[in-house]
Amino acid sequence: MRSVRIATYNVHRAIGADGRTDPARVLAVLREIDADVYALQEVEAHDDGADMLAWLGHELGYQAVPGTTLKRRDGHYGNGVLTRCPVNDKRITDLSWRGREPRGAIAVDVDCSGARLRVVATHLGLRPAERRDQVQRLLHLFNEHPHERSVLLGDLNEWFLWGRPLRRLHRHFRATPSPATFPARAPFLALDRIWTHPRAMLRGLAVHRSPLARAASDHLPLVATLEL
Repeated sequence: MRSVRIATYNVHRAIGADGRTDPARVLAVLREIDADVYALQEVEAHDDGADMLAWLGHELGYQAVPGTTLKRRDGHYGNGVLTRCPVNDKRITDLSWRGREPRGAIAVDVDCSGARLRVVATHLGLRPAERRDQVQRLLHLFNEHPHERSVLLGDLNEWFLWGRPLRRLHRHFRATPSPATFPARAPFLALDRIWTHPRAMLRGLAVHRSPLARAASDHLPLVATLEL
């Protein structure tokens, strides 16, 4: 049986607890975790050629799948997936809600030693009504092939434990543990989440709490071990 590690991490544009922008610290945290697939949020690129996701992928030897949500005059910003499992298919889904910051999801079908896994990485909005709508649209990505192995992970920005978005996700995937990941120095909010289908595929879930992780971003990474 194939064991796979996946992680979700809001890297906060590589701005650490000390206010410094330092992508090398984020890279070091990813190396500490040594996951097969990473879902990253708030990764930034600039028109001068500084592309954080591409640089991380190059340094790790992983394929980078960008999911830009916000374009600016000097560059762009959004989600990203890094994977050392080969990518069979990928799709970007727009989850933007009227008048709010653009949001999206990346659906990537990867091959982990012959086992197909659909990974959906996202970063949801700040308003409850926004998140309710986005979760409903996200679930369509899992209904296309309902019998296949799949994972939903990312920064859901949901701090209401019994809010409608979480209830809907628990009904679809079954409930999973929700350890606190934010803020990194003294976490008490479970903003970063991982769900799997089937639920029995999830064999371990833990927050990566190293000293470097507490310094590199305002979120801590959440790491899951799967048995495929």
